[in-house]
Amino acid sequence: MSENKRDVKNSLLFECAWEVANKVGGIYTVIKTKVPVTVSEYGDRYCLIGPLSYKTAPMEVEQQEPKDPHLASTLESMRNVGVKALYGRWLIEGAPHVLLFDTGSQYSRLDEWKGDLWNLAGIPTPPNDHETNETIVFGYIVAWFLGEYVARQLGTAVVAHFHEWQAGLAIPLLRKRHVDVTTVFTTHATLLGRYLCAGSVDFYNNLQYFDVDHEAGKRGIYHRYCIERSSAHCADVFTTVSHITAYEAEHLLKRKPDGVLPNGLNVVKFQAMHEFQNLHATAKSKINEFVRGHFYGHYDFDLDNTLYFFTAGRYEYRNKGVDMFIEALARTLIVIFDGIGADIRFSGLNYRLKRSNSKTTVVAFIIMPAATHSYTIEALKGQAVVKQLRDTVSEIQNRLGTRLFEHAIRSNGDHATLPAPEKFLSEEDKVLLKRRIFALKRNALPPITTHNMADDANDPILNQIRRVQLFNSEADRVKIVFHPDFLNSSNPILGLDYEEFVRGCHLGVFPSYYEPWGYTPAECTVMGIPSITTNLSGFGCFMQDLIERPQDEGCYIVDRRSQSVEDTVNQLTDNMFTFSNKTRRQRINQRNRVERLSPLLDWKNLGIEYSKARQLALRRAYPDSFYGVSGLEGEDEEFDFGMERMMPNSVPASPRFRMSGIATPGDIGTLTEEMQALGTSDYRGQAWGLTEEDEEEGYPFPLVMKVRSRASSVVSGASTPGGGRSKSLSEVDLRKADAALSHNNTKTWNNQQGF
Repeated sequence: MSENKRDVKNSLLFECAWEVANKVGGIYTVIKTKVPVTVSEYGDRYCLIGPLSYKTAPMEVEQQEPKDPHLASTLESMRNVGVKALYGRWLIEGAPHVLLFDTGSQYSRLDEWKGDLWNLAGIPTPPNDHETNETIVFGYIVAWFLGEYVARQLGTAVVAHFHEWQAGLAIPLLRKRHVDVTTVFTTHATLLGRYLCAGSVDFYNNLQYFDVDHEAGKRGIYHRYCIERSSAHCADVFTTVSHITAYEAEHLLKRKPDGVLPNGLNVVKFQAMHEFQNLHATAKSKINEFVRGHFYGHYDFDLDNTLYFFTAGRYEYRNKGVDMFIEALARTLIVIFDGIGADIRFSGLNYRLKRSNSKTTVVAFIIMPAATHSYTIEALKGQAVVKQLRDTVSEIQNRLGTRLFEHAIRSNGDHATLPAPEKFLSEEDKVLLKRRIFALKRNALPPITTHNMADDANDPILNQIRRVQLFNSEADRVKIVFHPDFLNSSNPILGLDYEEFVRGCHLGVFPSYYEPWGYTPAECTVMGIPSITTNLSGFGCFMQDLIERPQDEGCYIVDRRSQSVEDTVNQLTDNMFTFSNKTRRQRINQRNRVERLSPLLDWKNLGIEYSKARQLALRRAYPDSFYGVSGLEGEDEEFDFGMERMMPNSVPASPRFRMSGIATPGDIGTLTEEMQALGTSDYRGQAWGLTEEDEEEGYPFPLVMKVRSRASSVVSGASTPGGGRSKSLSEVDLRKADAALSHNNTKTWNNQQGF
């Protein structure tokens, strides 16, 4: 580290990820939605770093010249030796500074850097792995940039926050070169965890027994695993997105995370509760139009008694729980022989709806992009014939209205007579209407997919649907639609954006086996749509730890951790069947209850955890700047930030709940609190979003939050199993650090967010 004392109070922040201004997956959503709260904290001291994509950058970034002279000279120096870079503002809410590097401009040095990586860190690299090659070039460029920048800028501390292994290679390089940069590494999922779960392994029950080097080598990802593991071990602070992923990272990456940084969203609260209900009705009417076209010729169910369920995400058939979703929809009976006789147990939503003579029809959508050739002819034809019918009826309607008006006005009020019904329709109208009705004739059943699949015979979703014989027959109360493509408003079949589609559905079903966080159920919650998730997803554990009875609030959590697959399928079926039997009024009430959970997922609250992670990293890198020359915080005036001293143990902690029972921001996710035994109090009187009067007026039932305690949190998954105290800093130091920064951060957020 530098001998000069850097200003840690006004530190600079560089946040590095492969998906900065480059939409690939879920991390793009994390970065993009978190920007406004980070900008409100750091302002122009915040800059994002990512790879330069010439396809997306012109639409996402407005090029500018850097105002920081040290940054400008660093980029000029790098450009002089051939590094291409784009600096400007990312055109999103918050408009942060962004710096994008063209990896292709330095590919000529790839072999040199591979050799250096082996000599420096012992990380091997195969010749033909394009993704790893991109990672190496990008990592070396970022480390190069940060090294030159801090060599020029000597007055202010620099925090570099890296997301995932594709961006994390710079961390071991910075550590080995002793660059004066404070680093934070966040893994959103472990590489090895994804591969193991996709391979039908009993993952969570065997985490502590895996030979990680052997398993990574067997799957051909040992070099990637080494990059990820070295990034985790060399970072000043290592974090992950959920407690279930922290447990995974501890065993697979061999470092216990310092804390959990839950993913949030930018929550827009409506002025009145009925507004998001109106959005639901509007979007549902558009889905109704698709259903009329898709099921033409077999449209014999009442849309007023039809519910729309859906699952969505990456095409990870087992990890995302699509296999369980289809099984729970379609399973009809199970025969168990016990040596004496046969025990027949009926299951499956389709069977239960038929058995109970329910008038409800469930249309289950599977939205997962896969390799396709084009839309199916049947799907296009269905939308076309329904549009023709609607246009014809509208035309006849207009003509009929004109005739009726002319007849009525000629009566002059003296001898008013109504025309005979048979005179309403002309012969031309009847012929045209009959032609449109005959066009609705269909011999085949409605298709289960909207696209021609590239590998139809081997597609796991289609094969399971064939096996359970869920073919959209008239007798089925559950219909299924597989849409293997992204949703957008220009889609000729299902012309809705994803957000609008979600708002129009009634229930999201995400029975994931491997889900480090789970943005899909989180998005449902923010939009007021009930969802089903599992206790193996980060979001499910998050809600389970916060809410006493999450199912009452429209967040159903299926147990995939401590019961058999059979029992899990039955539990999933029970939840869907229970929801299907709700009245319309009950569903509206539950949407109201779901929507009021959205503050729990707001970045204005969860962003505090990122701030705490950065402050903890600074305290580890520059302890003298926080505790002064005497070792006691605040003793040296030069480093006194005006933070509160820790209260003695005899003073009771501040209350963590309001009278209404709603959790405080510190209850949502705490950095190092569970794993490093910090007795912190993150909440210092900050008002929660709604007032008690507003809450009572909007919905009469209180939201009951769980009381956090160390004894119960281990059981519920709120902390990493097997966790102990950190050896990197003493408990006293960490307690002082966390308590002080919590007070400081809360005060900062109050001022900047206008709370």
